[in-house]
Amino acid sequence: MSEAYAPTGLPFDDIRRLVANMPGPDQEAVAAVRARDAELTKPPGSLGRLETLVEWLAAWQGTGTPAIERPLVAIFAASHGVTARGISAFPDSVNRAMLDNFTHGGAAINQLCNTYGLGLKVFELAIDQPTPDIVVEAALSEAACAATIAYGMEATANGTDLLCVGEMGIGNTTVAAAIYHALYGGQPQDWVGPGTGLDAEGVKRKAEVIGEAVTFHRAGAGDPLEVLRRVGGREIAAIAGAILAARHQRVPVILDGFVTTAAAAVLHAMDAATLDHCLAAHCSAEPAHVEVLRRLGKPPLLNLGMRLGEGSGAAIAAGVVKGALACWRDMATFATAGVAKKEH
Repeated sequence: MSEAYAPTGLPFDDIRRLVANMPGPDQEAVAAVRARDAELTKPPGSLGRLETLVEWLAAWQGTGTPAIERPLVAIFAASHGVTARGISAFPDSVNRAMLDNFTHGGAAINQLCNTYGLGLKVFELAIDQPTPDIVVEAALSEAACAATIAYGMEATANGTDLLCVGEMGIGNTTVAAAIYHALYGGQPQDWVGPGTGLDAEGVKRKAEVIGEAVTFHRAGAGDPLEVLRRVGGREIAAIAGAILAARHQRVPVILDGFVTTAAAAVLHAMDAATLDHCLAAHCSAEPAHVEVLRRLGKPPLLNLGMRLGEGSGAAIAAGVVKGALACWRDMATFATAGVAKKEH
């Protein structure tokens, strides 16, 4: 929890209470998974990380018989006033066009969800009303930020046993990089990449904008939630809420890429244990993502050079997790297959 925190009765206090009272892993469930794994027809440890993925599911679902029956990809979509400063290769009109594309099944994430048997839900966060320009104004008030975090908690409202979180919004790699710069320091250029395809001059301009924004909001630098509300965006606040709700409802979470991880970084800065139920899907092609994942202690499951967003990397990772679970659940044991176990 941030050292700057003191109870005030303000909206963020509810969020801080949720962070302070998180359930932990179910170690008995992990032991049950390991016991069955030891009886499967394979050498111990031969499936590598696939084996620990099943243990992770069990720990955070709280059962020795983990299942993936209602997996969900939740995409949070928002827009950002800072795009007026020329920090993106695409115009804001792409936001509405991409929402329509999701609806009509034409996006990459639609194909991945269909392939891996995942549900898909898009949460639109006032897409036609950009947040203010973070160089001169806070993105959100405390009340609005807390309400948006609460809205993100609705991602698990209809029941799911594996939550994949992703985002969509022109300009959101800029606000994500601003969050990293505010949380971790260094130089603005340490956290900046091409996003949707900026050239070198555009990346330089983007770093300058981020530096100006973080300097303007330096008064909030000691509190992660203040960083979120000042230089973040609605989709990042909502993702933070989804991650928190999943923790309290014992739902494992798969984080997508560079922008999604910014929400995770805010929670991690409050309490490193907030991400124990989260898996990093992949390492984005955004240059700073590898450093962010290192700071979060989250080795990525995949490294495919992706930078699309929209939950695409998380969806592929969910396919891997489903495969890991199928092996653990459906493989024969030495006893049922009549195979002799290795003698010690």
